[in-house]
Amino acid sequence: AEVAALAAGAVAAIVSTDPFDRTVFAAAPGLRVVARVGVGTDSVDLAAATDAGVVVTTTPGANCETAADHALALILAAARRLLEHDASVRRGEWARGGALTPWDLHQTTVGLVGCGEIGRAVLRRLEGFGVDVLVADPAVADAVPLDEVLARADIVSLHLPLSPATRNLIGERELAAMGPEAILVNTSRGAVVDEPALVRALASGALRAAALDVFADEPRIPAELLGMPNVLLTPHVGGLSERSIGEMTERATRCVLDALAGAPDPLTVANPAVLGAGAAA
Repeated sequence: AEVAALAAGAVAAIVSTDPFDRTVFAAAPGLRVVARVGVGTDSVDLAAATDAGVVVTTTPGANCETAADHALALILAAARRLLEHDASVRRGEWARGGALTPWDLHQTTVGLVGCGEIGRAVLRRLEGFGVDVLVADPAVADAVPLDEVLARADIVSLHLPLSPATRNLIGERELAAMGPEAILVNTSRGAVVDEPALVRALASGALRAAALDVFADEPRIPAELLGMPNVLLTPHVGGLSERSIGEMTERATRCVLDALAGAPDPLTVANPAVLGAGAAA
């Protein structure tokens, strides 16, 4: 309802993960373009946008290096147990071993589930850590099956778009396949992971730790995750930095101007069917 109120009377909208469904498009009959800062479009009903004659654009590549930095930061923070040690020091402790002994990234196996532009950027960063990398992605020639990645990887990092095929892709069975010494990192979309199943796996010790930047119902986070010391949480900032925000906003603004001029860049359009209908003219 808030988005509908903001969009009413607008010709264009530059948006983040704000929800644009049929009710929003109905409330904004003059809307002609929705420009996403980022590449995900799961927050926009593309069919409804096309029916309304609204061009939806993204900013491919503008924040992939930033997102890769964040994924690697979460991997290292989880493996080295940085949050737990920070909390321990603040309590006045000096726990250099025992229950809080960190784990290594070096000489481990890292599984990348999804290896598009961001996944490949993570892969480049991992090359300096002496790890074995397994990739599960049907578009990659030397990829291995997802089940094999889950069974062999010490750390599993998710880099997938949200779609009907990937929703709850990592569920009870997949988490059990990872084993009690594995770490799950998710910087893709929250709903790729079955959150209740993840809570159960972490609470039971079936999974060592998790580092999560995204959640199924943002900004809501399951209360159980908030209380777990072996869970690192960030507020969907993986693709954000001072540089990337500026670049994404500039590109999104260019997308708006191009669409309003009737010449959107096809490489940025998420619902190309609307172009065939001539709605961008």
